[in-house]
Amino acid sequence: MTWIRTVPLGNADEKLRKAMEEQKYLYPVEYATPVHAAEGGGSLIAASHSLIPEALYHAFSTFGVLMAPDLPLSRRQHEMIATLVSVTNRCVY
Repeated sequence: MTWIRTVPLGNADEKLRKAMEEQKYLYPVEYATPVHAAEGGGSLIAASHSLIPEALYHAFSTFGVLMAPDLPLSRRQHEMIATLVSVTNRCVY
């Protein structure tokens, strides 16, 4: 397992806190509770981007926008695509 230095939410500066909070608003409500929570809350995958708050915000907000309910695909189709991509990439989340 690769080790990536992260900034715990409790030690985050204003820039990181803002990036982590703002990207959450774009996600479906089901994503509010992380499956593998990081120290202080949030997800481990988001924490892996904590050294570069701008990258964290843009990477995760992109996914949030792609899951928007007003797009032509249904939520079910979005989830099927996301699942297939995760399986293809051998990703466990």
